[in-house]
Amino acid sequence: MRRSIAVLFVLVALLAGALIVQSSAAAPNTFPEIIPVPDGWAPEGVVTGRGHTLYVGSLATGGIYEVDLRTGQGQVVVTAPEERIAVGLAFDRRSGLLFAAGQMAGEAYVYDPDTGASVAEYNFTDETSFVNDAVVTRDAVYFTDSFRPVIYRVPLGPGGSLPDPADVEEIALGGDFELVEGFNVNGIEATPNGKWLIIVQSATGTLYRVDPVTGQATAIDLGGENVANGDGILLQGHTLYVVQNFLNQIAVVELDPALTSGEVVDHITHEAFDIPTTVAGFGPYLYAVNARFTTTPGPDVAYDVVQVKR
Repeated sequence: MRRSIAVLFVLVALLAGALIVQSSAAAPNTFPEIIPVPDGWAPEGVVTGRGHTLYVGSLATGGIYEVDLRTGQGQVVVTAPEERIAVGLAFDRRSGLLFAAGQMAGEAYVYDPDTGASVAEYNFTDETSFVNDAVVTRDAVYFTDSFRPVIYRVPLGPGGSLPDPADVEEIALGGDFELVEGFNVNGIEATPNGKWLIIVQSATGTLYRVDPVTGQATAIDLGGENVANGDGILLQGHTLYVVQNFLNQIAVVELDPALTSGEVVDHITHEAFDIPTTVAGFGPYLYAVNARFTTTPGPDVAYDVVQVKR
């Protein structure tokens, strides 16, 4: 009897082991570290949506690629009209709408990623411009311009309802801000209550706290350091992550509660970084998109998004 029970236990253990091996072999790689996007996509902007969704914009087509962060699988959900470009992206969780900066067109576009529809277009200026990045607050969507000393405001109604195109505003940047040669304002973020905006000036590596009503800009004192080549930024609590594109790193800046001073406490790197431009956060991870600006773009060029730990 004891021998029969022992044999039975051995058989059960072997069966359980076989099932575990089979299950492990069949299980997908959850939350992969490297997420490919379509060849030739030429990505620049990235933002998280609802659930495990990540959206990646295209400089080549203006389209939007949707990724499931759990599996790394994705699909094109927005096919943009011809001659559009998608630079920085912002997502409004209330309406489910995506906002895309339109670069030198002086415009911004609004898409419904669930249907693929282009639902609105906003023209900010006919002057030489580079509408670069965007952030959503409770009351508005703000866009930066890397060539002009302004930010653009698209006011939002209840539930994130969109305004008439005539209602967009241009807000001049004042205070400590000075326009310099080269690339100026790039990434933009907002405090959770929308009281302050934070912007980065790529050419000087200076961070600014900005009053979204007046445009008054206050330089954030980093104790003599800077975040040169600053591109996309992400604010999590009092920690600001600044992608330094051509330096292939993400600066970690701890800000004081007033957002007037801060300290660069770390730099996040990854061997797969290839000119990362913008960054999104999900759980303990950051997702930086490789724009590969030093590689000649083409339909066969591979692109990806890289996951790093915060």
